Amino acid sequence: MSGQDNLTDDMIPYVEFADNANERTPCVLVLDCSGSMRGEPIKQLNAGLKALEQELKDDIDASSRVQILIVKACGKEDEAEVASDWVDAMNFTAPEMEAGGLTPLGKAVELALKKIEDQKDLYDSCGISSKRPWIFLVSDGEPTDYGWEQAAKHCIEAQKAKKVIVHAIGTQGANLEKLAKFSILPPKRLVGLKFTEFFLWLSRSVSCVSKAAPHADDLLKDIDAWNEE
Repeated sequence: MSGQDNLTDDMIPYVEFADNANERTPCVLVLDCSGSMRGEPIKQLNAGLKALEQELKDDIDASSRVQILIVKACGKEDEAEVASDWVDAMNFTAPEMEAGGLTPLGKAVELALKKIEDQKDLYDSCGISSKRPWIFLVSDGEPTDYGWEQAAKHCIEAQKAKKVIVHAIGTQGANLEKLAKFSILPPKRLVGLKFTEFFLWLSRSVSCVSKAAPHADDLLKDIDAWNEE
């Protein structure tokens, strides 16, 4: 790749902010796509992501204010990687997630926190204001990576410092006790495979927050469509 190509790639975020100077609401999805998600679970997860994409794009305000990042926690070597980098909702295309490997939730949240810090620096350098970022950690199991507890502590510290809000969502079979270590808020459990209902609720929530005054409630309360008490 030529130096000119590198320059062009580096300029893309600045062009985006020049065209759209709205305050941003950053939203990170940390998704467990380990081997246990094969079959119907990963199919329903992908359907939910498509519903999230369409719902956000259909909302004029949210489409220009909400930014999405997706980190997947899966892989043979207990590695996490970005499945979809920061993008305004209007330009978001739901990635097709594939199931396989283990569940490196610790590495995934560490990557999410790093990407949030980098994006906040970019906002500041471009004069873009932003709401407190959200991380939604969705898992059907429990962490398998070495050192995940230290990563969970970093997550808690970031929340206490008001740098981020973390919501842990456990699907069928998830260890809620371990998921609870990642958030100062109690974890929620998804009913069955209601990923679409969850992502539609998430879309409506981030839309409301993106338009809300400072210190407004963070989330809509109507979680009955997907939450199991």
